[in-house]
Amino acid sequence: MPIARLPETGTCGRCKQPLPAIAEPIEADEALFTEVMRDARIPVLVDFWAAWCGPCRMAAPEVATVARELAGQALVLKVNTEEQQGLAQRFQIRGIPSFMVIKNGRVVFQQAGLVRAAEMKRWLQTSATQPHA
Repeated sequence: MPIARLPETGTCGRCKQPLPAIAEPIEADEALFTEVMRDARIPVLVDFWAAWCGPCRMAAPEVATVARELAGQALVLKVNTEEQQGLAQRFQIRGIPSFMVIKNGRVVFQQAGLVRAAEMKRWLQTSATQPHA
């Protein structure tokens, strides 16, 4: 499914059952990340993390909550900094977990450190209401 259509609901072409909007974090490599930056029409939360990072593991359920609760209104990407070192360097990720909000192909917010889902949702909702961000 094209990135621009991920937040939409649809119908399965084969069985005609309804298909919900994506409601879970999406693991992103450089190609997918670039496509999202270019094509996403809704705010995107990016979680930079690593498997060895305790706070990252603590943040994972919070990130999943955001994806579930804002399905159709925002996309949530997870970028493993061990596997996607180029992305981590590109965005100068110095500590993890680190979060970023992208809107219309631009980074509009970035913060490192463990935060709760409510705070992440606030970032996304604030960015969604900002004109031309």
